[in-house]
Amino acid sequence: MKVVAAYLLATLGGNTSPSASDVQKILKSVGASAEDDRVNALLGELSGKSLDEVLSAGKAKLATVPTGGSGGAVASSGASKTEEKKEEKKEEKQEDESAGDVGFGLFGGEESD
Repeated sequence: MKVVAAYLLATLGGNTSPSASDVQKILKSVGASAEDDRVNALLGELSGKSLDEVLSAGKAKLATVPTGGSGGAVASSGASKTEEKKEEKKEEKQEDESAGDVGFGLFGGEESD
């Protein structure tokens, strides 16, 4: 995945046909590395293709992926989002409560327990 990300970064930077050394240079700049055969395999697959074509083809393939039957995946993801929202509200409330205690003893006010 990091090889793909480095390739995409190179293309976003204006390089329409990044080389293996371009990809490796980007990876090295963030302290990562990749095996040359993986970089070369990606470049081989993308050779002669525009990034727009590749992304469009991938999007079309994703549209055909089953989503778990009769909406079960959608229902469960909706439930997950509800649970996430509840957790966020709890965290916000805890942060608000703890924020009130911070600093009372620092500026000569009443100290809290």
